[in-house]
Amino acid sequence: LADEVNRATPKTQSALLEAMEEHQVTAEGETRKLPEPFFVVATQNPSHLVGTFPLPESQLDRFLMRIDLGYPDREAERNLLQGADRRDMIAGLDASLGPGDLMDLQAAVKTVHAASPLLDYIQELVEHSRRAPEYTNGLSPRAALALLHAARAWALNEGRDKVVPEDVHAVLPGVAGHRLRPVHDGVR
Repeated sequence: LADEVNRATPKTQSALLEAMEEHQVTAEGETRKLPEPFFVVATQNPSHLVGTFPLPESQLDRFLMRIDLGYPDREAERNLLQGADRRDMIAGLDASLGPGDLMDLQAAVKTVHAASPLLDYIQELVEHSRRAPEYTNGLSPRAALALLHAARAWALNEGRDKVVPEDVHAVLPGVAGHRLRPVHDGVR
């Protein structure tokens, strides 16, 4: 869990990048493999705030999705104000999944079928992003893989053993949003 990842120094961000890409960490010249399952969940502050460092595109590309939670609605915020300290409440939470359950789900996602026409569709979306004049750069091959993986997970969650275009539509904003940079005033 990386809280406020864009407040981390570039050196720390580099270490996170190693963990995300290589599933290992290196400290004082010693490299250690990370346990399985391994994944990163991170929060990020708005980039215009003082004290933030921009995340390199190579690091952003390694995050499967970006989800904007926004602010809580009025009722949820009232519950926060009236409730117990959230840090104290964490101690009382029970795990929904164990490591083995998560690894089983990850394996099940890989078995969800994606037909050739669906792969064509994903490639068309990715290629369009690369040609589109409104973006500084298009989606990478890693983004195409992320789109397929997320669509497979969505389909599994919906109880299906094959991916349909609606699955791709459902995950596209979360998968592509942090990878695409709009052109500003004609400057790429």
